[in-house]
Amino acid sequence: MDTFKIGYFVGSLASNSINRVLSKALISVAPPELDFHEIAIKDLPLYSSDYDADFPPAGRELKDAIAASDGILFISPEYNRSIPGALKNAIDWGSRPWGTNSFARKPTGIIGASPGGIGTAVMQSSMRSVLSFLDAPQLNAPEAYIRFVADAYDDDGSVRDEGTAALLRHYMEEYSAFVQRVLAANAPGHIGDQEPDSAKLTR
Repeated sequence: MDTFKIGYFVGSLASNSINRVLSKALISVAPPELDFHEIAIKDLPLYSSDYDADFPPAGRELKDAIAASDGILFISPEYNRSIPGALKNAIDWGSRPWGTNSFARKPTGIIGASPGGIGTAVMQSSMRSVLSFLDAPQLNAPEAYIRFVADAYDDDGSVRDEGTAALLRHYMEEYSAFVQRVLAANAPGHIGDQEPDSAKLTR
C-alpha cells in the first residue's frame, strides 16, 4: 500500500488550542495510508518582500516542509470571522517569492473547531478564496464545521463520542481519496517548481 505524507497546519498558537485537540483526533481516525507531520508556524516573522532575496531559516523550513508533503491539511479556528493572522502569515511565506508558490497543486483540506454553532464556516470560506488563488486543489465535500464539545475527546486525541468519531473518520477517508485522485492527475511544469525558470520570476 502506498503511503502519503500529509503536512498539517494548526492555525492557533495557543498551547491549549481546541484545534490542536482536533488535529490529534483527526490523526487517530485517519486511514493508515496517511502519514502526518505538523508544519510549525509559531517562529515565523511577519512576511515582507524584503526577505525574498534571502529567506530566513524558518521560512526555508516551512517551504521545504510543504514541498515534502503530498497533501496539506489546515486545522484552524476562526478569528473575527476570518483566517487567524499566524496562519495567513504562514501561507504568505509558503507562496513567496513569486514563481515559487509551494502550495501549487497540493491537495488540501480545511477543517476547524469552534465552541460556537457555526464552527469556523466563515474562516473556511475565506481560506477557499486564498487556496484557489494559490492553485491548491481543495476537498469541497464533505465540509466539516466542528462545534467543539470537550467531553467528546481525551487528552491524547482519542474520540470518546462515537458520533463525532464517525464524522471525523468519514472526513479523513474522503480526504485520503481526494489526495490520491489529485496526485494521479498532476503533471510537472507548474508554478510551484523547485527550480522555476527566469521568465516566471520576472512576469
